[in-house]
Amino acid sequence: MKIERFSNNPFITPSDIKPLHQGFEVVGTFNAGVAVYKEEILLLLRVAERPISEEDNVIKIPVYDSLKKSVNIYSFDRQNHLYDFEDPRMIRKKDKLDSFVYLTSLSYIRIARSKDGHQFTIDDKAFLYPFNDYQTYGIEDARCTKIGDDYYINFSSVSPVGVCDSLVRTKDFNAYEDLGNIFAPENKDVLIFPEKINGKYYALHRPSLKSIGNYDIWIASSPDLQNWGNHEHLLSVREDSWESGRIGGGLVPIKTDKGWLVIYHGATPEHRYCMGAALLDLDDPTIVLKRSKKPIMEPDASYEKNGFFGDVVFGCGGIVEGDQLTMYYGVADTSMAGCTLSIQAVLRQLDED
Repeated sequence: MKIERFSNNPFITPSDIKPLHQGFEVVGTFNAGVAVYKEEILLLLRVAERPISEEDNVIKIPVYDSLKKSVNIYSFDRQNHLYDFEDPRMIRKKDKLDSFVYLTSLSYIRIARSKDGHQFTIDDKAFLYPFNDYQTYGIEDARCTKIGDDYYINFSSVSPVGVCDSLVRTKDFNAYEDLGNIFAPENKDVLIFPEKINGKYYALHRPSLKSIGNYDIWIASSPDLQNWGNHEHLLSVREDSWESGRIGGGLVPIKTDKGWLVIYHGATPEHRYCMGAALLDLDDPTIVLKRSKKPIMEPDASYEKNGFFGDVVFGCGGIVEGDQLTMYYGVADTSMAGCTLSIQAVLRQLDED
C-alpha cells in the first residue's frame, strides 16, 4: 500500500516544547487526538515531562498531588535490587506479587495548531492537566470525536488504582466540561463513533486483563455517552502475527459506503507496533465484515524505529477529504508524524486479505 509520509516528519519533537515544570525536561510529544476547529487543525498532544536528575544512578519520579495541586518528586537508585528499571517508561517491584508501579514521566494534553496540517505551533499552557485523584500519574493519549457542535475528548487517566478512560466535552477548546470516568480500570484505547447508530452511541475499548484473556478490542453502546453497557468482544489478537501481543483502537471510526472503517494498532509481545484495519457493519458495528491479515503500516523510517520506545507507529487521529486520509501518528513514544493514504486502497487490501 502506498503511504506518503510527511517530508517534515517528525514535525513535533520534545525539543520543540518548553516544559511546564521548572527543573523538568520534555521526553515525549506524541499520540495526539485530532480535531478541525475554525479552519485550524488541532492536535491534542500528549506531552510527557520528567524531572532532570543530576546523578546518572538516580531516577526522579513525578506524581501529581490532587489536594495540593502540585507535583511531588520521588527518587530511586538504579542499583536498588528490589526494583526493575528495564522499561524506561516505568519502575516496578521485582516481586511479581507486588503491584507497585511508578511512571517515570508525567503526561498532560497540550494543543498544537496548524493552518496547513504540516507546520504546527504549540500552545504555551496545558489544555488538559491532571485535576483529580484518578490522574496522579498523568493524562495520556487523547482521542477526539465531533458530534454535532460538540467535541468529545476521551483520554487515559492514570493513577495507582489503574488506568481508566475519562471524558470531557468542549465547544471551543478553551473551556471544557468534565463528564467523569466512562470506562473503569483497566481500560485504554477508547474510540467513540462520530454519530448515533440506530439510536445508540457506540465505542470501542480495550480491557487490559490481568487474569484470563488477551488484550483484545471490545465494543459497547450508550444512550448518552456517559453510561456504557452491552459490552461485546469484537476483535482478538492473532497468534504468530504482527498483532500477537495486543491490539487497540487507533483512529475514530471512519464511515464509508462499505462500512465503518476502523484503523487500529497491533503489537507483538516484543512491543513492535503496527497499524491494521477492520470493517464493521454500518447498521450494526458489532458485526465484523473484514479484517486485514497484514499491517497497513509498519515502523520503517528511522524516527519510527528509534526513540524513547522504538519500533512504534501509533495512529490516533485522522482527517478525511474525499478518498484521502491524513493520519497523524505517534512515533517511538517520542514525537509526532503524519502521512496520507487512500481509503479505497485500505478497503482493497481488506478485500485481498
